[in-house]
Amino acid sequence: MTKHLAACIGLIAAVVPLSAHHGTATSYDQKKLVPVQGTVVQFLWRNPHSALFLETKDENGKVGNFSVEMFSPGLMVKQGYTRTSFKAGDQVVIEVHPSLAGEPVGECLGCKVLVNGKDPTKKQ
Repeated sequence: MTKHLAACIGLIAAVVPLSAHHGTATSYDQKKLVPVQGTVVQFLWRNPHSALFLETKDENGKVGNFSVEMFSPGLMVKQGYTRTSFKAGDQVVIEVHPSLAGEPVGECLGCKVLVNGKDPTKKQ
C-alpha cells in the first residue's frame, strides 16, 4: 500500500507543474495583428516566454509602455534571434496580436519585426 501511495504522490507531483503552463490564445486576439512602434527599454531572454518592453508614444505624443510576449529562447534561436537581438534604445516596429482586455500588451509568436529598420533574423 505504501508503494502505491508513493507512486500516486509522485505522479501528482509530476503533473501539477504541467498544468501551471498556460496557453496565450485566450489572452490575445488571434484574428488581429496590429503594429506597435517604440523604443526598447528591456528585453528578457527567458523561459517559458521571452519578453520585450517598449516605450511608445500615442498619436498625441503621450509616452506609454507596451509589453510583448514572445517565444521561448529555444524557439527564438530557431527563428534566427539571439539574446542580443533587442538592445535598450533600439527602435522597433513589431506586429502583435493585441490583448483582448485592451491592455498595452501583445503577443508576437513569429510575427514581423524590424529593429532599427532591419530584420533582426537576417545577417546584414
